[in-house]
Amino acid sequence: MGVTLPAFQTLVDAHWRDVARLAHALAGPVDGDDVAQQAWAQALAAYPGLRSSRNLRGWLLTITHRCAMDAHRSRGRRAVPSDVADDLADRGSPEVPGPEASLPDTDLWKRVADLPARQREAVVLKYVADLDHTAIAQALETTPTMSRRLVSDGLAALRKELL
Repeated sequence: MGVTLPAFQTLVDAHWRDVARLAHALAGPVDGDDVAQQAWAQALAAYPGLRSSRNLRGWLLTITHRCAMDAHRSRGRRAVPSDVADDLADRGSPEVPGPEASLPDTDLWKRVADLPARQREAVVLKYVADLDHTAIAQALETTPTMSRRLVSDGLAALRKELL
């Protein structure tokens, strides 16, 4: 039984904004474009073998999420070049680490960055990528119930700190 898929360009035209927005939200402004490009390259490679066309947006956002996590992992292993040894001593961590560093409400995003990884990813997918719990569950490889729990726990932790 063959699956009828739309042309890949149709998929790109329909979802490029979603992929770019999620890539920037998860990987930050420096790596966001690279993550989005990597996600599209992986999607193009896997597209002919796709067995279902029911939720192509969710499939693309799952690929984007995984590419962003790969970018985070590779960033942690990258060496930071420096010409002056004093730079190393004076360099402190940024006020808000991670992809939230460029977002306007630094206090809130700093607290979001401090959430446990699964809660942070669920909150970002819910409120930055505007995904429903089914799509979040697919991206995080969990159930929609667990997605609701992760978002709820993340919001409860944020409320507790902010109030």
